[in-house]
Amino acid sequence: MADQHAEATAPHVHGEMNISEQAWTWALFLGLTKWVSLATAVTILFLTVWFGVGAGFVPAFIVSVVVSVVGFFMLKTKKAH
Repeated sequence: MADQHAEATAPHVHGEMNISEQAWTWALFLGLTKWVSLATAVTILFLTVWFGVGAGFVPAFIVSVVVSVVGFFMLKTKKAH
C-alpha cells in the first residue's frame, strides 16, 4: 500500500536550504520578546508600587523610569567588534 504523502514530501538534503529569512525572523522574535518583557515588567512594577504599596504616582513613576533605564542598558544588543 503506497503512502499518500510520499509524493508531497521531498527528502531533505542537508546544507541546501537558505535559512536567512528564518534567521531574521528568529532574531526579530527574540528582540520583540525581550523588549515586550521589559515593558510588561515595568508596567506591573508601576501598578504594584502605585496601588499595591500605596506609595503614590510619583514614587511609582520614578521607580519605573529607573528600572526602564537599567533594563534598557542591560538588554540592548552589544556591538560585535
